[in-house]
Amino acid sequence: MLDIKLLREDLAGVRQKLQHRGESLIGLEKFQALDQEHRALLGKVEKMRHERKTASLAIANKRREQEDSSIDEKNVRLLGEEIKEYEEQLREQATRLNDLLLALPNIPAPDVPIGESAADNVVVEEVDSEKRPGYPVLPHWEVAQNLGILDFQRASAVAGARFVFYCGPGALLERALKNFMLDLHTKEHGYTEIFVPFLVNEASMYGTGQLPKFGEDVFKLADQGLYLIPTAETPLTNYHRGEILAASELPKKYVSYSSCFRSEAGAAGRDTRGLIRLHQFQKVELLKLVTKEQAEEEYQKLLKDAERVLRLLKLPYRRLLMCTGDLGFQAQKKYDLEVWMPAKQAYCEISSCSHFGDFQARRANIRYRSEAQSKPKYLHTINGSGLALGRTVAAILENYQEPDGSVRVPDCLRAYMGGLDVMKSH
Repeated sequence: MLDIKLLREDLAGVRQKLQHRGESLIGLEKFQALDQEHRALLGKVEKMRHERKTASLAIANKRREQEDSSIDEKNVRLLGEEIKEYEEQLREQATRLNDLLLALPNIPAPDVPIGESAADNVVVEEVDSEKRPGYPVLPHWEVAQNLGILDFQRASAVAGARFVFYCGPGALLERALKNFMLDLHTKEHGYTEIFVPFLVNEASMYGTGQLPKFGEDVFKLADQGLYLIPTAETPLTNYHRGEILAASELPKKYVSYSSCFRSEAGAAGRDTRGLIRLHQFQKVELLKLVTKEQAEEEYQKLLKDAERVLRLLKLPYRRLLMCTGDLGFQAQKKYDLEVWMPAKQAYCEISSCSHFGDFQARRANIRYRSEAQSKPKYLHTINGSGLALGRTVAAILENYQEPDGSVRVPDCLRAYMGGLDVMKSH
């Protein structure tokens, strides 16, 4: 959520910074008109409250002097009823203002490149490991079917399209990746592991910005007021919702493994086969709560933490700085990590690392205090995938695929897979 003071003091500047995001800015104009109306009515009500207070004091004086105050009392009563009506209007206006604020996207950071679409994203670095096959390979879903480690057909019968069963070595591979990533991030990168609820309430969804913008993309439990999490970012960020932390506690670094659930509204026809775009997938999520002063340094560290997973797996990848038109609603800056998929001869997103500024903290009311008596400030939130497990499995099945259709297990995973070094059909 944007700072309402900023909108009041520099609406033109905010409009200029948001114009390249590809989002509708009609809410800005509505905000300005409604805010002016709201503040004018608030001033009128405050004046009427002062009049009522003055009149009430006058009535009290008349009573002490045993003078007739019946007409004054009637006027105060009528004034009170009028104030009550205006106060209801104020509450309605405040709700509408809040709804407009919730619908406005974050302001891009100054170093975010201006662009309209993914074509304008900037490739910052390409890391080409020695494990890039020099021969044609099967798509990951085909080699997985041959190995008997993924079953999309039975999953479709059980749950519908865009679901999968992991079987035997396939299930072991995903479990190995989960444990490898969690161990790396906790033991070497200093994150605290938290296992989160997979269901959250509406306030939590608003807190991280999934609502109201992305209501069509999430699964809601009918009549329960609960949502299946689209990412562990949602419960992790809301872990401290409404709290005031001490500056000495920051940065806080959390890592969480969870299933993620997305309806993929609007994704018809995109990546319909394989592990790339499922309704349910698993992910290891990194989250940091930091001060404004810590933010950029901690953001770069988180990005390196996510990249290190790819480096240890020896998977070819690239890092992109996202342009304004492909930034996403909540982020002020975002890097994507894309892994090379040799069957398609293209890169595929495997991690998004975002810096939100105080955008989410304002929505979730998460603050920190530098000193005991100082005024609380909104902290900054940073998050990223470290990594998406299904897409990592897909990348391994293609990049580690041998000419005979077997798949070698990356060196760093073999201890997590009981020493298994090759997955092959029997």
